[in-house]
Amino acid sequence: MSIEARPQTEIDRIAEAWVDTLVEHDPTTGTYLGRAESNGRLPDYSPAGAEALADAQRATLQQLDRSVPVDDVDRVTKTDLAAGLRLSLARHEAGESLRNLNVIESPPQSVRDNFDLMPRETEGDWQAVAERMRAVGASLEGYRASLAEGASRGLAPAIRQVREVAAQSLRVAGGGSTGFFGDLAAEAADSELNLPDSLRGELTEAAKAASKAYGELAEFLEKDLAPRAAQADAFGRDRYELASEEFLGLKVDLDETYEWGLEELARMVEEQQRIAAEITGSAPHPGIVAEAIAKLEADPARKLHGTDTLKRWMQETSDRAVEELGNSQFDIPEQIRTLECMIAPTQEGGIYYTGPSDDLTRPGRMWWSVPEGVTEFDTWRELTTVYHEGVPGHHLQIATAAVNRGSLNEWRRQLAGTSGQAEGWALYAERLMEQLGYLDDPADRLGMLDGQRMRAARVVLDIGVHLGKVRPDGEAVWSGDYALEFMRENVNMNEGFVRFEVNRYLGWAGQAPSYKIGQRIWEQLRDEASAAATAAGGEFDIRDFHRRALDLGVVRLDTLQHALRGELGG
Repeated sequence: MSIEARPQTEIDRIAEAWVDTLVEHDPTTGTYLGRAESNGRLPDYSPAGAEALADAQRATLQQLDRSVPVDDVDRVTKTDLAAGLRLSLARHEAGESLRNLNVIESPPQSVRDNFDLMPRETEGDWQAVAERMRAVGASLEGYRASLAEGASRGLAPAIRQVREVAAQSLRVAGGGSTGFFGDLAAEAADSELNLPDSLRGELTEAAKAASKAYGELAEFLEKDLAPRAAQADAFGRDRYELASEEFLGLKVDLDETYEWGLEELARMVEEQQRIAAEITGSAPHPGIVAEAIAKLEADPARKLHGTDTLKRWMQETSDRAVEELGNSQFDIPEQIRTLECMIAPTQEGGIYYTGPSDDLTRPGRMWWSVPEGVTEFDTWRELTTVYHEGVPGHHLQIATAAVNRGSLNEWRRQLAGTSGQAEGWALYAERLMEQLGYLDDPADRLGMLDGQRMRAARVVLDIGVHLGKVRPDGEAVWSGDYALEFMRENVNMNEGFVRFEVNRYLGWAGQAPSYKIGQRIWEQLRDEASAAATAAGGEFDIRDFHRRALDLGVVRLDTLQHALRGELGG
């Protein structure tokens, strides 16, 4: 990791000013960064709010276009930030903010999820929680206005997403129970802070208002938007190209990538069958993976019971990886050797990572959103997940950037990057752990391959559905219903997980393939560097390759390619 401080440049100042501007328009970003002054506010999701953000993006882009880089750090910053701003503006002009609704990463989830990152240790912290709960109504009202405007222009989201988010919103509101915000207010009442009665009353009333706002959103979605929603799940090629670049930070040949996805999926199936044969002691055959999984699921030594046990196992596994890899494979600064493993307060499904605040007072965290009714977990299936989310995966990459204050401005440390670069690194890290001997148990390798197969299947499914390609069986064109069937055939998850995953892909186009495509790019770059070292008569130093890559922070995949190949120019 770079430790020498460099003087701040004009481009650094532009990038850091952009962070301030973005926080002003999106206070949830401020909370992520640890800026307490943002915690009482929420974004303006109205059409006017989206246009104001676009104006700010245009102004920053003009400043960047006039700036002159003074070193390679500047060249990366200018290239990456400018490309991201241009893409965001293209998506704005296409009206994407007017139909921004899906089951995992759209304003209804962002507003609620951001409360999880808010500190709750002082009376002032709880005052900010009350202020933000009071802001929920206006924020969601602006969001409803955007969706209504989009529907009037023929830009409504798909009916499947509308119905699912309506159901999510009702769960947040509470429907007959206290709901998320009521539970949050109750947590304050039960805390040991002895909060004033006046503040407790504020929290109770603010919680009621926030719950009411989510109820109103659900009603709007069901009664007003659903009748005008698109019936087809598919984005279509034009929308998908923009979505794909947003998540990859790279334009790819989607048709070639679809064919590669089919080949990669077939390779994963063959590799899984070979490992399953080791587990069962049988010769590989089409049903052997299911046989191996049944054997593993019947093994009580590989079971975790309850979320408390799951959380403890996650933490112990993560702590061991940090200690061992920090001593042998990577430069892991002391400040980021803590990764908190958490059970998320939601029950929507999914496992995710949130990075440390810029001042490092909030550590990096791995969150597990366990669906209702799920009480058993398989260690062989989830070991690779801890490496994916923690070290050497997301935490190592994202937190390393966060502490690299000597070289990287705040935008580079905290906000730059794409899913393809970050998730691609995390999948690359899973394979690396196999190569380092951490998955020598065939059961753990099967779990890793289970995830890798799912990611390959997602490339095929996502591109197939949204581009309307012919299904792999050749019988018809991809549809949402066939996507469910296809996913069931290629993953070993319960039905709730499968439905959540497929609904996510259908509404969040381009994100799911970014994992495997990103891994493909990372492995190509590593192999190129290895070949170049050999051609030059030297020996490839993979630790140095990782150091150089991590020193860049999280960037677009095209920026990563140019930087590691020395192609950024002047």
